[in-house]
Amino acid sequence: MAYVISDDCVACGTCQPECPTESISEGDIYSINPDTCIDCGTCADVCPSGAISPEA
Repeated sequence: MAYVISDDCVACGTCQPECPTESISEGDIYSINPDTCIDCGTCADVCPSGAISPEA
């Protein structure tokens, strides 16, 4: 199960360098590639806006 980034993302970039598989892409709202996400949760732990959570 991959993590996802919600509309609460403020595109601060805090999560991107923390991803060990480089699965996070920049944009107005960042996105996580579900095919390469290893479900480690590191991105969610560092997100200051709480915009990252496990996919429902």
